[in-house]
Amino acid sequence: MRGKHLSKHAASGQRRARAHIAPLRPRNASTSGRRRAETKTASVGGAAQKVAITAVTSGFILTAAMPTQAAAEIPVQSQPEPVAVNAPVSADPHAEIGFGRTGVISSRYDPEAKLASITVAAGSHVVPAAAKGTLSTPLDSALVETSGFGHRTSPITGEAGEMHNGQDFAAACGTAVNAAASGTVVFAGWHPYGGGNRVVIDHGNGVETTYNHLAEIAVTVGTEINRGFLVGASGTTGSSTGCHLHFEVMVNGEVVDPLNWL
Repeated sequence: MRGKHLSKHAASGQRRARAHIAPLRPRNASTSGRRRAETKTASVGGAAQKVAITAVTSGFILTAAMPTQAAAEIPVQSQPEPVAVNAPVSADPHAEIGFGRTGVISSRYDPEAKLASITVAAGSHVVPAAAKGTLSTPLDSALVETSGFGHRTSPITGEAGEMHNGQDFAAACGTAVNAAASGTVVFAGWHPYGGGNRVVIDHGNGVETTYNHLAEIAVTVGTEINRGFLVGASGTTGSSTGCHLHFEVMVNGEVVDPLNWL
């Protein structure tokens, strides 16, 4: 009896369970695919919404670039023909080619040009800065200055206040004396006023140089000489107390300090 009662109770439970089970329907392939697509769309949309929200809160701006067909519609330009880099260049073999020079540029200092450009309209009042370096030293050896230009006590008479018209340079007798610039010899002989054997050269524009107390004279009047030309040898002729060179510079007949020109 107990077994029958359990069997009836189990059968009654199985009937109730089958009553709640929905009848199975055949699967439709299209319906199943559509549901999956909707599910994917919803998932993608949800993800995009989450990204958008994240971007707004973080301060970034997202831009979706949608592909178009515009790039495919752009016409392709044709490439230019290649140009030969080492293409040979030809010319008429009888053509004349010349390379003329319109001028000569030189950085060499030209004292002759500077001397010629000095204006002496103001007489002896020539600016020393303009005249400096226009004359060359009259001795081959280094110049040793002794008695300078200006007033001094005369070594001959002992008289104070004597005007010394030039610059004395120590030089042993027989030392070569050269022209300080190009010019023309206008005097070569004995100077009666203490200069002894004397040479005077005219350099143009009123500028002259004199060479005094010479032992010998190597030029004659009227000779045109170049800068550095030998004019004589140093000595002690005339009013002199020893071998040396008395060198003078005159501008329009007035003596000036030679050191401003050397």
